[in-house]
Amino acid sequence: MKQTAHTAHRARKRFGQNFLVNSQVISEIIECIEPQPDDRMVEIGPGLGALTIPLLETLKHLTVIELDRDIVERLRHDHPQDKLTIHSADALKFDFFSLGKKLRVIGNLPYNISTPLLFHLARFSESIQDMHFMLQKEVVKRMVALPSTADYGRLSVMLQYRFEMDYLLTISAASFRPAPKVESAIVRMRPIRQPALALPIEAALFRIVAAAFSQRRKTLRNTLSGYLSAEDFRHMEIDPVLRAENLTVEEYITIAEYWAAKQPD
Repeated sequence: MKQTAHTAHRARKRFGQNFLVNSQVISEIIECIEPQPDDRMVEIGPGLGALTIPLLETLKHLTVIELDRDIVERLRHDHPQDKLTIHSADALKFDFFSLGKKLRVIGNLPYNISTPLLFHLARFSESIQDMHFMLQKEVVKRMVALPSTADYGRLSVMLQYRFEMDYLLTISAASFRPAPKVESAIVRMRPIRQPALALPIEAALFRIVAAAFSQRRKTLRNTLSGYLSAEDFRHMEIDPVLRAENLTVEEYITIAEYWAAKQPD
């Protein structure tokens, strides 16, 4: 591997850059990912290569997606093309289907785009084997939260209907340069292999969940009054005096299917 001759890269606030520098934490993350030589691994936002370099010690080939052009040039200088394919692109707009099947996606995701990027990646779940991401700790807690808990919300429902998720590691702010103001965490996401919801039902799910959680302290009778009547709740056997956080993902899907079926063609 070629050694870099570049000057130190300064983190750019507009890209939400915080570079991982703790070697022990890096080793623990690699252990969580368990890369295998023939894996079709895709790294989003490789930055200064904290994960890229140890991954390339195992992988025959790695694909990376990076928006910062200075980092793209650094990567091209430091790694041979037969080992590293670089897409100078915005991951929020990237077509992950173009990379084939059984993708293993990883990344230290900028806090400012993490949620929209997760929803973007959900569109490509049939091509994804698993994903390991470093995110703000509070976001990961919301992602994996169970019903009837304070962290359970819209993000929990909309990701859990597509992915099985596990909270793996907590990472202190001191592990980064510059240090962020919050702790981070590693989450593992595996697509749930079941028939995808029809587009009208998925659209209904987004609407129902957004409405239900728009006023967390109010009951479903109030938050979903524009969608469901008392008779509708009775028909589905869902208690209208519950709050949004009390329903399971399956119950939200039931409501979405019921409401979508009632809409005129």
